[in-house]
Amino acid sequence: MKKVGIIGLGDYLPKKILTNKDLEKMVDTSDEWITTRTGIKERHIVAKDEAASDLAIKAAKGALKAALLPPQNLELIIVATITPDMQFPSVSCLVQKALGANRACCFDISAACAGFVYGIVTAQQFIARATFKNALVIGVEVLSAITDWQDRNTCVLFGDGAGAAVLTEVKSGGILSTYLGSDGSQFELLMLPGGGSRHPASLQTVEKRMHYIKMRGNELFKLAVKIMADTAQQALARAGLKCQDIDCLIPHQANIRILLAVAKKLGLPQEKIFLNIEKYGNMSSASTAIALCEAVKEGRIKKGDIVLLDAFGAGLVWGACVIKW
Repeated sequence: MKKVGIIGLGDYLPKKILTNKDLEKMVDTSDEWITTRTGIKERHIVAKDEAASDLAIKAAKGALKAALLPPQNLELIIVATITPDMQFPSVSCLVQKALGANRACCFDISAACAGFVYGIVTAQQFIARATFKNALVIGVEVLSAITDWQDRNTCVLFGDGAGAAVLTEVKSGGILSTYLGSDGSQFELLMLPGGGSRHPASLQTVEKRMHYIKMRGNELFKLAVKIMADTAQQALARAGLKCQDIDCLIPHQANIRILLAVAKKLGLPQEKIFLNIEKYGNMSSASTAIALCEAVKEGRIKKGDIVLLDAFGAGLVWGACVIKW
């Protein structure tokens, strides 16, 4: 098995910013209520002519440039998203066309907030077994397109963005261990009921607002804390490491109370957790990707550091990845 690591990162955030003060004018809420319960102050929202592929392409170009990898040498593109431009073709194929990465195999995966971690693990398997020499993994979401802006409980949570990573064989370090899990019996806790083959788009589904995110937040909160902490410990154990070995925890940015509770369960001081939820809100699969990119740019992650990616989302699905940087 070849050692696999990340050699380039890139991210992109739409220019428009929606603040809590802006939301006060749209629904019955307040900046204090949102900040206290979620830790979010603002989020980025796409322009009218922007879709998931537009964000993904910009993040991908940044990652390829950082990796010094010409697009024509790229062999695999994986896009993690629950908000594709359209049902088909895949966002990854649209990214391939824009980049001119004609040699690349392309596919999308749907693992909600854990999507970027799932993408990293999937790419690792292909490279470790020499099926492909390199891979581009993108987490991208346009959650504003499926957010019910009349629902005060959910519309304050979500934002748009994209993050990307280039993976290839490395001589030392890289991905030390991974852990993935799912529980489909809990699917109703977080879902988008309309628009699929179960409830195809119709006048009735539109009137019932079935094309927007439906979430049972209180039930998810309890599960998220336990599962994210357990997942982190499972991944660390597989690498022969303990919580105190972590230099930087990159969690999915869902809710500040969830993240602090996870840190407490793991016995981690807050300075070892990278948090950017205040600026971006929950961007599903893009959250972990963008947080990783920012942590590296800000010098929070240095060569030789032990980094833990940890995510949990709709499905339910969860995943963690231990990386020696």
